[in-house]
Amino acid sequence: MPRVLITTGDPAGIGPEVIAKALDSGELPRGFDFQVLGDPGNSRPGSPDETSARIALEALETAVRILKTDDDAVAVVTGPVSKATLQNAGFPYPGQTEFFAQSFGCENYAMCLSGQKLSVGLATIHIPLARVPVELSIEGIVTTGRLLEGFARRKVRRQPRIAVAGLNPHAGEDGRFGDEEGRLITPAIDRLNREFPGTFTGPHVPDAIFRQAADGEYDAVLAMYHDQGLIPLKLLDFDTGVNVTLGLPKPRTSPDHGTAFGIAGQGIARPDSMIHAIRLACELA
Repeated sequence: MPRVLITTGDPAGIGPEVIAKALDSGELPRGFDFQVLGDPGNSRPGSPDETSARIALEALETAVRILKTDDDAVAVVTGPVSKATLQNAGFPYPGQTEFFAQSFGCENYAMCLSGQKLSVGLATIHIPLARVPVELSIEGIVTTGRLLEGFARRKVRRQPRIAVAGLNPHAGEDGRFGDEEGRLITPAIDRLNREFPGTFTGPHVPDAIFRQAADGEYDAVLAMYHDQGLIPLKLLDFDTGVNVTLGLPKPRTSPDHGTAFGIAGQGIARPDSMIHAIRLACELA
């Protein structure tokens, strides 16, 4: 039977709780085994430390090892971690997305968030906002667009409609508020449409395009930076949003929320996003 791995995340957070609730929910697909990695041990809810970070890190490393060596392991769902605590324990990556991409040697990968109302792909991921205009490139936008097209096509089961957001207010207003739209984003859209005719449009005004996508005019939005895509996604789809790493040889998903140390151990954390993350991992597998 195909097996989906689930890493506990930082055990001082709500990861163990939402995983247990998801597994007991009766809402997961049949035909899969689920294996939880990471023993919370003596971790105290709400009190992350080096021990809880190492438990989270060891679970991630174990997941990669199993995915590489066991054909029955078809996907992984990762519980929420504290990036700061992980990095203090020796984790050299900005986030779990980059960890899995580098662990599998993937040069072309992207971060995608998908919920019931919105799906967004990110042209840049975990970098300071001031670095976005420097790091943004035609090739990076094209790479994310290709991967997002494949994901959206599988989700809607037809040629998707993908809107590409501008970087600047009013999508640059014909160069008055920045030249990235004309210099980088439009050439990337042209290249993408040569590969996928009629699929990509833009650059769209960032403050309006997410509403149009949520209303069903588009199947996905290609955003230029992390918060540009995640703020509307979490506003509209917080309980159903799923983080997907595109480009890996096996699917990796994660709930779109964090460790929530402030409510850990109180029994009030909702498992909705974890349930959706597990269901999407099974669907993609």
